[in-house]
Formats: sequence, structure tokens, C-alpha cells
Amino acid sequence: MIYLCRHGQTFHNREGRMQGQTESDLTPLGRAQAGAMGELLASLIERPAEWRIVASPLRRARDTAETIAARLGLPVAFEDRLMEVSVGDWSNRLRDDVKRENPALLSDPEWAFRSPGGETYDDIMGRVSGWLAEQPPEPERRLIVVSHGIAGWMLRGAYAGLPREEVVALDTPQNAIFRLSGGAIERLACDPVAEPA
Repeated sequence: MIYLCRHGQTFHNREGRMQGQTESDLTPLGRAQAGAMGELLASLIERPAEWRIVASPLRRARDTAETIAARLGLPVAFEDRLMEVSVGDWSNRLRDDVKRENPALLSDPEWAFRSPGGETYDDIMGRVSGWLAEQPPEPERRLIVVSHGIAGWMLRGAYAGLPREEVVALDTPQNAIFRLSGGAIERLACDPVAEPA
């Protein structure tokens, strides 16, 4: 089983900026979302010591994973292959500006893979599916994974063997956890109990 989490909201998320593999800190809401994920996972996992937490090393995923880990009393391992897609020259740019300059992207479901100097769909699917293939088989697999929006698409797609057009149509919530078990993917709602002040 895998519990897949996306990092909490960042300042770049809030501003509509493209992060890719650049850094942006969690907002107060993002920290509350990370705490809510930790609470939900604590309610779902009876024996945390049997589980491993693996996260992207990018700071927003690292901080989210460490919040979850503190709640469960577990260490965090970091894996570069779980990092977000590189958006190359579009890094740190406002998403609306990029789309205004490239109108054809507005109707392109794969627009995030079109950045000059960035990664393609095949690049990121290759690294994420390669990592997944190395993990223990079910039912021995007990992983909590903290990754990103598009990398999360890829992990769910690789797990379920989804066709490309379904992968790029998946959602990327920061207030939910996905349970990957028995070949199925289940979305578990996970809103913070209270909005931060």
C-alpha cells in the first residue's frame, strides 16, 4: 500500500507561479495542510513502525514530510526521482503570463511538458515508474510518499497503468491523500481542522 501526499500549499502556488524544481516555502495554509495529512495518516495506520516515509528532496515536500513524520514518529528518506517536473525556462514565472505568451498552450493538456529546457512527459514518467518498480510488492509495501502535483500524476498513472490521456487529466489536490492499494486508487479528503490565522 502507498499513501501518496502532495506537499501543502506554497507561496508560489498561491501566486500562480510555476515552481518545477525551484524552491518555495509552505504558506500558513500549507503548514496546516501538512499537519492535517499527519493527523489523517495517524488515524489510518495502526503500526507506524512498519511503514517508511519517502519524499522528494525539494523543500516544500521535505517540510510536509517532516511534519507527517513527526506525528508518526518516523524518519524520512529522500528520493530525487520523486521531484517535480522541471519546467526549465518557465521556472518561477506566473502561469498566466506563460499561457498569454503561448496561446496554443491554453488547449493543450500537456502544456506543462512544453517548457524550453524542461522535462518531457516521458522523462518524468520514466524516473517515477522506475522508482516504483524497485519498491517491495504488495502486501509488503507500506509507504507514505510525499511528492508534487505532476509527479503525483505520474506515480498514480504508473501504479494503475493508466493511459497518457488519463494521467494528464488527474487532479492535484493539496487537501487529500491518495491510497494506492490492490491496484485501486482511492482519494481521502484531508482538510485542515481550522484555517490558520
